Amino acid sequence: MTLFDTDIVIAGAGPAGLAAACVLGTEGHRVTLIDPAPPVTGEADAGADLRTTALLQPARDLLATAGAWDGLTASATPLWTMRIVDAAGAAPVSRDFEARDLSDRPFGWNVPNWALRDALLSRVMALDTVETRFGRSVTGLLQRTSGARVTLSDGSRLTARLVLACDGKNSPLRRMAGIGVRRVDYGQTALVFVVGHDRSHGDVSIEVHRTGGPFTLVPLPDRDGMHRSSVVWMDDAAQQANRMAMDDDAFTAQVQDRSADVMGPLRVLSDRAAWPITSALAERWTARRFALAAEAAHAMPPIGAQGLNTSLKDVAALRDLGGTSEIGSDGMLDAYARSRRADVAFRMAGIDLLNRSSIAGLAPVQALRGKGLALLHDLAPLRRATMRMGLGSGTD
Repeated sequence: MTLFDTDIVIAGAGPAGLAAACVLGTEGHRVTLIDPAPPVTGEADAGADLRTTALLQPARDLLATAGAWDGLTASATPLWTMRIVDAAGAAPVSRDFEARDLSDRPFGWNVPNWALRDALLSRVMALDTVETRFGRSVTGLLQRTSGARVTLSDGSRLTARLVLACDGKNSPLRRMAGIGVRRVDYGQTALVFVVGHDRSHGDVSIEVHRTGGPFTLVPLPDRDGMHRSSVVWMDDAAQQANRMAMDDDAFTAQVQDRSADVMGPLRVLSDRAAWPITSALAERWTARRFALAAEAAHAMPPIGAQGLNTSLKDVAALRDLGGTSEIGSDGMLDAYARSRRADVAFRMAGIDLLNRSSIAGLAPVQALRGKGLALLHDLAPLRRATMRMGLGSGTD
């Protein structure tokens, strides 16, 4: 009988890797979490990472089962309504998708990324099934039918039943496993910042489409008596570079114009951060005793809150399969690849279509987009089916 140092080696301690360690460690698997640097934590990091994540119902349930949700409740803003506005025409088309159409729970909860990292790391450190090896990277990978062995940058070696790569879009582990990736560069950049507004957001997330990419306002908790929202603004990379260089007044004027005044006057409350918009899909998801998850397997534009939520569905699939199959076995990994690749490819195709229709400046495309939005919303069965699909659950 082969003796292993650990059951699962997880490479990458971003939100997905931390969540995987929480979930799989809570299930009783011995987990070793490896990252070249410890996660940056604390609210001070909010100045460096202004992004937020909308955790949809299935993601919240997964983290609650893993004991990580309680640490997030104080920072989480419920998302009861998703409002989509097509502002390309003379008469904007606006439709509200209500969570109460499906259940008595919100679609999800918007959480600052720094708070998510803090809560996940706190849970990881509390689990005696999880060992962290921060400050080290994986430099070697050896895969055999009986198990896998990784070599770390400090010269130490670990044997495991499964090596799980959660180490990002440019995954070193993916390269070591000889797995290629197909990429799409949209020529866009996302600007991320926080705005204040006199009007309450009412727990409504608003996605405004015109040209260049969506402009999304996501609710944040009020602070110092001010209503706040996080903004993700996708547009042409060159134009966004110009906006990054603008003075505050000029930038605020452009923000106000692009918002189509859906929240009234806006005040930019934070610095701006910029992120390139690309998508990537691995050519394979698994190899012998090896699996990809999260952005090592798939990356997509930040539309429809599908990014981390899709990654957490990877983690949920591994958890479920690990309860019925031998961890890291060919049968488990084949089942994982079949179930996740089909779902991810479907979601990526939908996001690609939405993004390209938002980029397009052609009047016929914009007119069709507005009519499609109205049709999608106004037919109740189609509206509910679309919302269930977006949640990735069978909510009734």
